[in-house]
Amino acid sequence: MQIVRSSEELARARASLTGSLALVPTMGALHAGHMALVAEAKQSADRLAATIFVNPAQFGPNEDFSRYPRRESEDARILEEAGCDLLWLPSVSDIYPDGFSTSVHVSGVSDRWEGEARPGHFDGVATVVAKLLLSVRPDVAFFGEKDFQQLAVIRRMVEDLNIAVEIGAVPTVREEDGLALSSRNAYLSEEQRAHAVALPQALEYAREVIRGGTPVRLALDTARKSLIEAAFSRIDYFALVDARTLEPLDAPAGEMRLIAAAAIGRTRLIDNLPL
Repeated sequence: MQIVRSSEELARARASLTGSLALVPTMGALHAGHMALVAEAKQSADRLAATIFVNPAQFGPNEDFSRYPRRESEDARILEEAGCDLLWLPSVSDIYPDGFSTSVHVSGVSDRWEGEARPGHFDGVATVVAKLLLSVRPDVAFFGEKDFQQLAVIRRMVEDLNIAVEIGAVPTVREEDGLALSSRNAYLSEEQRAHAVALPQALEYAREVIRGGTPVRLALDTARKSLIEAAFSRIDYFALVDARTLEPLDAPAGEMRLIAAAAIGRTRLIDNLPL
């Protein structure tokens, strides 16, 4: 596996790769969810590239950029063992050099939900993903459905900017009890981890009762109440949305998604389920 740390090294390494190329962008602290992306990418192209970059532009001033888990050596070993051909580990100054003044804003799908809870977050995501895609030039790039709104934002950006890449989505990978895998799960205490499973359980409950004919508002209100009873300290949103536009739905219609974000202790968790 080639490991490169600068844009200049990346250009040379990319030129040496023949055949089709799949990309898995990450912020490191790799877990089974990331490896599901890697496995899917391996099946889709002749070569596999990955990036590890903890992107400061997508963290708010009171968020966890400084304490976000970083395990570069271990992550590199895991990727090499998985058959990765190229790993790009850019520095902040390489992605955002002195004088950098461009930001990518995707209207519509980024405005609600995470966009409201974390102002500027999706501008940071869209900007860095655009740079990664244009620098690595993959044929296909894979993202997880756990960050469902992020996936929608990236798809819209790629379509609007005519970036020549296919965006692949991989279903959420979960623990045995249903909790979605996330690098931020490492922040949970043992007691918080036991309570955290209430989030996927609330989504499952809402999905089943909405399918059974319960009014959407009643289903969502009951699900939110279950999170408060399970020691979640804050619910940023718990909603049924159109899977393409992410606009809220008051009644079932077309392809839908249940999405949620809630905090337990200092840790904010997100999850979603198709409906």
